[in-house]
This record gives sequence, C-alpha cells and structure tokens, in this order.
Amino acid sequence: MPRAGQGARTAGLALIVIGLCRASFAEPVTGAARGNARPAVHGEPRVVRNVRYGSDIRQRFDVYAPPDAKGAPVIFMVHGGGWAYGDKSARGVTANKVSRWVPRGFIVISTNYRMLPKADPLEQAKDIARAVAVAQQRVASWGGDPAKFILMGHSAGGHLVALLNESPSLAGELPITPWLGAVSIESGALDVVEIMRGRHARLYDRAFGRDTAYWRAASPMHALAPGAAPMLVVCSIRRPAGCARSDRFAAKAGALGSRVSVLREDLSHADADARLGVDPGYTNAVEAFMRTLDLAVDQRLPVGQ
Repeated sequence: MPRAGQGARTAGLALIVIGLCRASFAEPVTGAARGNARPAVHGEPRVVRNVRYGSDIRQRFDVYAPPDAKGAPVIFMVHGGGWAYGDKSARGVTANKVSRWVPRGFIVISTNYRMLPKADPLEQAKDIARAVAVAQQRVASWGGDPAKFILMGHSAGGHLVALLNESPSLAGELPITPWLGAVSIESGALDVVEIMRGRHARLYDRAFGRDTAYWRAASPMHALAPGAAPMLVVCSIRRPAGCARSDRFAAKAGALGSRVSVLREDLSHADADARLGVDPGYTNAVEAFMRTLDLAVDQRLPVGQ
C-alpha cells in the first residue's frame, strides 16, 4: 500500500514548536478560504452506533455526523486506556469533540479496538487500520469524504495513531485511502525502545513485554520513514520527558523529510483529551494544524471561533 498521503502533499522539514504552550503553524491551505468559510451546521448530530468492522465485540465504532452532511471531512478518534481498557463512548473521548466539530461540518468517528491481553499493541494498530478501511468504505452514506480523514488518538490511542501513521503497511492489503494527517495527543510511547530500557510504569511491561525486536516494531520512533502524512504531537509541559521525546521524534521526522509539529500544553494527561474542543487556545492551536491539511478542512474552521 502506498505511504499515507504520498503524492498528495509536499514533504518539508519537521516543525518543532518550542513555545511554552501554544504553537504557530504554516498558513492555511488558501488565504481566500477565510472569506468563504462555511456557516455552522445546526441541528442534532446523526448518530450511528456500533458499526462493525470485525467479528470481536470490541471491533465497533460510533459515527456522529451533521444531519445534512455532504463531502464532510472526518475526524477519526482512537481512545486511550493503557492498551487494556477504555471505551469509544466515554465522555472525555467524544463529548467536546462532537460539540465542537460536528456543527462545523465534520463527521466524528470514535472507535473501539481489542484490548490486552487478547490483542497486543501491534494487533491493536491493525484493528485501527481495519476500522479506518471500513469507515472509508461506508462514510459516503453518512455524508463524508473517504479521502478527507484525520486520525486522532489520546494516550495509548495516540501511540496507535502515531504508529499507523508512520507504518501504514500495518494495514496490509486493506483498501485504505491515504489520510490527510494525524494528531497524537499525550502518547507517552513515541519511543518504545527508550521507555523500556529506562525506568517505566508496569503497564508498559504488560503492553510491550521483554522482546527487544517487538519494542522496535511497536515504536513510532523506529517506524519513521519518508512520505508519512503530516502529524501534530501534543504533549503536556507537566511531563517534560514526554515533550523532550516529542521533540526528538519531530527532529528525526524532519531529517527524513516529513512534517511533524509539537504542541506544548499546560494540561493534565486526561484534560489533554477531554478539553479538546472546549479550551479555546488549545483547540484553536490544534485546528491551526488541521487547517494546513486540506481546503475543505480549512473552510470549516473559522479562525478564533
């Protein structure tokens, strides 16, 4: 399968944002789009729950769509939970994102995936790929555009999104359309090898075991290669080691010609997920990155609103 977004975007050096909390990004796709911003969509979202993408009970996703969506970009959300728990419908995962982006003409999809011990992180990343493939096949029926997906994940979900973004080969022969970009929020596992060789929480042992080859295979840092879709990495300044690791990840991506941006926020690990969509500065900073990905995204995100 081709690299995500290959041929559709120009690779550039990584953008490492050193500012304390907020990031500044490249100009949106077009300056003219600001004057042609789409009006907000009114009405309750259309909700489709538990769409199957596999036989396991965890292989399900929920869809939140504008009532009259047509050609809508899609935010595809992957929850966290230490690779062992969590749910697609948790309030912190969906509520503020749906309230923010569905009225602006986006479809929000929130997915579950198999958990430890049934599925290890590599298998979980393959679950996310399957979910994306099925969502792209069906999204037109909900008013979405399969070529305008943005992957987003928090914590363990941020790790899975980053890993899939850098290793789209995990999708195997699945019929996936390259996504526009990815947002990894407080991943905590961008460099699995470094984490496992140092002092770490026990949850990492449960997830990644003792096999050093597996550490590399499951590590976004070690999967970096030219041609990946642009990615925003959100880190909390309350966890300096995580931000330092994010900077190294972005620097390596830049050396390979890919674009990775780092956004520092003064938020707790949980709030980095739950406050997205309601914290104005944080949300606007994430949207500044999103606007650089595609004209249809740019038109739906008026600046500073």
